[in-house]
Amino acid sequence: QVQLVESGGGVVQPGGTLTLSCVVSGGIFSGNFMGWYRQAPGKQQEFVAGLYNDGTINYGGSVKGRFTISTDNAKTTMYLQMVTLRPEDTAVYTCNLDPSTGGSYWGQGTQVTVSS
Repeated sequence: QVQLVESGGGVVQPGGTLTLSCVVSGGIFSGNFMGWYRQAPGKQQEFVAGLYNDGTINYGGSVKGRFTISTDNAKTTMYLQMVTLRPEDTAVYTCNLDPSTGGSYWGQGTQVTVSS
């Protein structure tokens, strides 16, 4: 079965940086959508970044120019590089894998807190 495990969350001051990782196991290694979502307290889940099967990348409007999504060569690990973090970036960040063969898989989430 496909499993996703995030890591790298923590507490950072405004303007700081963090890089999140998501390790994927047990599934298809090509033809997938891979992305990051986040949910802040009292807010709906928000799309953060996505890497599509055709190689295109899309970002949520609030993170464009600050966050970067990437993968390793085998697409078994995805990353979210975050710079110039703001308090409003505080959320639980979750990685997502949608295989081309069907299904949808989610990690357990990792907490990012941006606070002075």
